[in-house]
Amino acid sequence: MKKNNITNLFVCLLLSVSFSAFSQLNLPQGSQLASVSQRIGITDVYIEYSRPSVNKREIWGKLVPYGLNNLGFGTSKAAPWRAGANENTIIKFTDDVKIEGKEIKAGKYSVHIIVNKDNTASIIFNKNTGAWGSFFYEPAQDALKITINTKEIPHKEQLSFEFNEVRANSVVASLNWEKKQFPFKIEADVTSIVLSDIREKLQNQPGFNRNTWEQAANYALNNGGDLEEALGWINGTISGTFYSQQTFNNTNIKASILNKIGKQSKAIATLDSYMPKASVLEMHQYGRQLIGFGLKDKALEVFKTNAKKNKDTWPVHYGLARGYSATGDFKNAKKHLKKALANAPNPASKGRIQSNITKLEKGEDIN
Repeated sequence: MKKNNITNLFVCLLLSVSFSAFSQLNLPQGSQLASVSQRIGITDVYIEYSRPSVNKREIWGKLVPYGLNNLGFGTSKAAPWRAGANENTIIKFTDDVKIEGKEIKAGKYSVHIIVNKDNTASIIFNKNTGAWGSFFYEPAQDALKITINTKEIPHKEQLSFEFNEVRANSVVASLNWEKKQFPFKIEADVTSIVLSDIREKLQNQPGFNRNTWEQAANYALNNGGDLEEALGWINGTISGTFYSQQTFNNTNIKASILNKIGKQSKAIATLDSYMPKASVLEMHQYGRQLIGFGLKDKALEVFKTNAKKNKDTWPVHYGLARGYSATGDFKNAKKHLKKALANAPNPASKGRIQSNITKLEKGEDIN
């Protein structure tokens, strides 16, 4: 009797080891693992999921029951669908985002869906990412729950997540399976996220480089950042720090910031301070900047000065054409465009000039 007990115990241990060993093998799954990612500005969104097939089965209301259900395993007595197969479907955000207008923190979440009989569904983002499927789903762990309208799509044999409608600040993610789509819009406050990242980097190794501060100020200028903060950044590139050096680029950025905050006279004085050492191309750019400021007559004077200092070199005639065109003198503008065509440095420049000649002939300003 004792021998039989020992034998039975040995068999149980052997089976236990066998099953344990089997569970550790890396074997193919029927519903293959997949992942997709998308960047919004500098924010990354990742989705990892398993892809079941329709395989001639009735999906909605059958294989995937409507509403919340007792799945007969685990601790959840009212579980949603796992939004895929096998382990949890996982979504990750590297920054705080909004989903369908509701805020959710940066991090990693499991995705679950309550599928309704009508064309609606609830998508749940849950903090428990280690459990298997929805068997241990707890509503108390929900980080966000949204309601969406589903869409009818052409037959999709294998479940897939996709990113569509990619915009500068948003993307629409969607689960697609059989003939049903579950779309949800993800938005990132790109400017705030980028500026926060910039401030952090300026305190570290990138901050020891003048170009980094120029890029930071220029980004704030062109993307609705704090212009007073941007002015402080660009001032440091021009003077006062170990890496400071006045260049046309940082002078131009500073002038643009000053002009945007209503200090145009200071903007002009800033640009004028650099002009004695400006190259022919920098003076040309100064003239174009003045046109952008609405100072057309002063721009023409700068183009004329550039033409005197750098006679018949590229792009002084092109600049004069822009200056005359800005003031409405299309006749002189056309004359100088023809001269610019003769000394244009490459086919691309010649093509732009010829296009501008055509515009002038139609009575259109080339700026």
